[in-house]
Amino acid sequence: MSHLLRRGPARTAVVAGFVIALTAVPSGPAFAFTGGNHEKITRAALPWEPATLSAMADARDGAVNADDHGGYFLIGPLHCDNADYLAPRYVQHYPRSRDEASTELLACVRTSVARFRNAIRAADGLVDANGKVRADQSDLSSPCAWNETPTRAKCAVLEQLGRGWHPIQDFYAHSNWSDRAGPGPVDLANPPGLARTEVAPFLDIRRYSTMDDADWTRDARARIPADLTTGCYSDFDSTGVKAGDCAGRVTHNRDLNKDTAASSRSKTGDNFNNAVSGATAETARQWNDFEDELLTTYPDHRRGEQMICALVHDDPNSSCP
Repeated sequence: MSHLLRRGPARTAVVAGFVIALTAVPSGPAFAFTGGNHEKITRAALPWEPATLSAMADARDGAVNADDHGGYFLIGPLHCDNADYLAPRYVQHYPRSRDEASTELLACVRTSVARFRNAIRAADGLVDANGKVRADQSDLSSPCAWNETPTRAKCAVLEQLGRGWHPIQDFYAHSNWSDRAGPGPVDLANPPGLARTEVAPFLDIRRYSTMDDADWTRDARARIPADLTTGCYSDFDSTGVKAGDCAGRVTHNRDLNKDTAASSRSKTGDNFNNAVSGATAETARQWNDFEDELLTTYPDHRRGEQMICALVHDDPNSSCP
């Protein structure tokens, strides 16, 4: 199989260049971290052929946007919401502890770990036992339906990956990982910014997918910075509780999100572009890691290579002999 559509210098540079992008991305038009911005990020990160890339990235109908439709939209862990916290040096009493906030963030990570595992299993249907691509399972001549029901293997893999990448992309817009606080005192309405220039170490989804849940959860919790916060949003958290008005908490809407260039938190420095750059680098990392796991899991008859070929090409039956 040709590796022209696997990771190459350009795609590796998406991750390696995150630190440069944080300071070098010029201001541009607003892209909401809804369909349009998820599409922009996903297209920039993935070296796929056009029809397959559209199936994943499309602003309205792409797999990466499936979690913004229906009841999924109101499930906080699918968007890395409600992992909010402020240390005592910023506010006298915060209604949630650091541990509670980290637990909520780990619920977000857990959704991506589960989706990664599901996608690896679903990929088994893309090729036969001898490594030949199954045309009926890799065909995209009719649209995929992102409804989590039995379907063609390629649709199943794309859906699991898309639903796993959505919260990871949201993390960069909904947290203070890569941003800076606004002018004035750091407080409830102006949370600290971490200004991190690397992809988040607790989003090591491939490695976590091979570990026991208790082990990776412990590892990830230890990697969460003390001042990391996302925003309280009026959706259901991991315990099934739906926040009311988020009074007395760092809020998604007012204080922290960078879902558009017009959001209040986006107006400080390059906060919005930094969130987009971080999510793009993260998506590239996640795809590269998924490729590596396919090669590791399915080495016989080059099945892993053929699975990758079937996923990135629009006509795998002819492109992946």
